[in-house]
Amino acid sequence: MASSRDYLDLTLADWLDELSQSRGAPGGGSALAFALATAAAVVAMAARVSEDGGLAAQADALCARAAPLVQIDADTYDAALAVRDATEEMKAEQRDWEIGRVFAQAAEPPLEIARTAADVAELAAQLAEAGDPRVHADAIAAAALAAGVARGAVALVAVNLTALDGDPRVAEAQQLADSAWQSARRAGC
Repeated sequence: MASSRDYLDLTLADWLDELSQSRGAPGGGSALAFALATAAAVVAMAARVSEDGGLAAQADALCARAAPLVQIDADTYDAALAVRDATEEMKAEQRDWEIGRVFAQAAEPPLEIARTAADVAELAAQLAEAGDPRVHADAIAAAALAAGVARGAVALVAVNLTALDGDPRVAEAQQLADSAWQSARRAGC
């Protein structure tokens, strides 16, 4: 079930109101994606101030990769909630299978958020190390934000995969968060 609202077209005030009034979607994953797109935009700004067109282009691409995840995460999770609610009358085994399937799908957007966050944190670390000193603190802030997003994404991947013991996507998300944290530390966090 897709949302009737396009979250990327809302004003910031409307987005925050929508998020605070939510009944599940948009939720934490969409908020993480929004924060991640913000971090990528800060990296793009720092790269431009540093007159590094290559890093600016990479940061723009990361922002373009992160921003749609705001909507994708909300729509995917909303669809999972709808299936959960629609399967109440099913036999327990069939219901568990259906719910497990849709929540496994709902783990994919937060995993992509973690992947993108690791890339944003790495790019921010590069700028913190070699960028213009005027935006050094901005690069550190972007790295810290991306690392925090990656950590939050781990929790969302894990909670959506509770029915699947040992799912490798949880380990992947954790590795991505560790990588993002290492980049943030390298940046000066």
